[in-house]
Parts: sequence; structure tokens; C-alpha cells
Amino acid sequence: MSVIYLLITISIFVAVGFFIAFVIAVKSGQYDDDYTPSVRMLFDDEISKKKTIQKAESSESRIQKIEAEV
Repeated sequence: MSVIYLLITISIFVAVGFFIAFVIAVKSGQYDDDYTPSVRMLFDDEISKKKTIQKAESSESRIQKIEAEV
């Protein structure tokens, strides 16, 4: 029975050690995404075209609403 207590104690220490290592890695920026911003610029034209089309459609609908009120 004393072996079980020993194994549980050791496993708790190992788990706490991994948790501390994880927190240190997150705080030091280990998991920051450095790749996506450099790739995002390749698809920036497609995104801006979609936004331009959406703005044009929304402005046309506003004009039609104003004309309907007049």
C-alpha cells in the first residue's frame, strides 16, 4: 500500500513540473504564431476585394432605401 502512495506523490510532482514548464513556455512566447502573418499578406488582395464588394453592395442598398423614402 505504501508503494501506491509513493507513486501518487511522484506523479503529482511530475504533473506540477510539466505544468510549470508549460506556463514558462507560454510566457516566453514559445507558442506565438510567426508563420501566419507572413502568409496572410499573400492573400490580402482577395480579402480586400471581398470587402470592397461588400461595401459597394451595402452602399447601393442604402441608396435604394433613401430613394424609396423620397
